[in-house]
Amino acid sequence: MRIDLHTHSTASDGTEPPSGVVRSAARAGLDVVALTDHDTTDGWAEALDAGERLGVRVVPGMEVSCLVRGVSVHLLSYWHDPADAALEGMLDASRTSRRTRARRMVERMTPETGLRWDDVLAHVHGEATIGRPHIADALVAAGLVADRDEAFATLLSGRSPYFVPHTAPDPLEAIALVRAAGGVPVLAHPAASKRGSCVGDADVEAMVGAGLLGLEVDHRDHSDDERRHLRELARSLDLLVTGSSDYHGTGKRNLLGENTTAPEVLQEIESRARGAAAAREVRGA
Repeated sequence: MRIDLHTHSTASDGTEPPSGVVRSAARAGLDVVALTDHDTTDGWAEALDAGERLGVRVVPGMEVSCLVRGVSVHLLSYWHDPADAALEGMLDASRTSRRTRARRMVERMTPETGLRWDDVLAHVHGEATIGRPHIADALVAAGLVADRDEAFATLLSGRSPYFVPHTAPDPLEAIALVRAAGGVPVLAHPAASKRGSCVGDADVEAMVGAGLLGLEVDHRDHSDDERRHLRELARSLDLLVTGSSDYHGTGKRNLLGENTTAPEVLQEIESRARGAAAAREVRGA
């Protein structure tokens, strides 16, 4: 069984609609795929319906954007109740902050690049969570950069004069809210140092104290040494170990199924989830 537990659609910063992600998963030979858009569950119903049609099991999930001491932390949540008021309140605040931050960054770069907010909105699908990837797509369309990678390495980097920080919850708060909503929290790409600063082992231990249940170990942004260290850390803290692609369609080079999760780990995730019934209701099942 081939299982990929980290993908993105046009509900956030992917380039394929939720049904398209599931269709691509079927073509890639996946048996199970999780849709984990940033700070939103808007793609769940479409993905679950597509999974039924295409014979791919869909795990409803989400990637929650967090910050601790200025370090970006991403938390994957599986099978939580999407109607949980406390969790949704936190996510709504994050989405608002992301949109405000993105608009301010565009305003800063307009005089020198000519890029305008409407140019960015042209790359946002419906009520998708707006973020820097949408600015990157607008920059590519304007011929200002070659691709998203160049955009993030230059105009959108934390060292850029156009950069604006955003407000995000502390991961301990986010983990507690995910658990209260019946979800299973797993720390995404915790050692991806090429993206910037990472949290340390002591931070991970603190997250375990708040209810963290797993680490995403097998990810293309982790070296072999980092994977070995994370496996040892997971073993010492009794955490589940997952592997995923972090697929974004053409938005990133990541390929569906390039890293996978063991069937027994998925079984354990689902056995610990208390929000599964509520999650299934998004499609009227």
